[in-house]
Amino acid sequence: MRIRTLKKGIHLLLGLLFLMGMPVFADQGKININTADEKQLCQLKRIGPTYAARIVEYREKVGGFKAPDEIMKVQGVGSKTFEANKDMIIVQDEMAADVKKE
Repeated sequence: MRIRTLKKGIHLLLGLLFLMGMPVFADQGKININTADEKQLCQLKRIGPTYAARIVEYREKVGGFKAPDEIMKVQGVGSKTFEANKDMIIVQDEMAADVKKE
């Protein structure tokens, strides 16, 4: 009986740890366009080295993006590119807000 109870406790603990870790894994695969380097930005669809360099240059000039759709302010990055990547793009402010919600 004690072993069965111990196993249930371990499974419960592992389940809780997994659930607590879910928000951490939620942003995996996403790219923070305020902190990503050119190589990371090239992982976005329709973004090559030239556009990645423009994104970095733009954010250094302006001071960063406040929302993901502001990437369209970068020369050559239009609505089609944004639509192809909108689920992968995050900005630093969004990540901080997600942490506060939890």
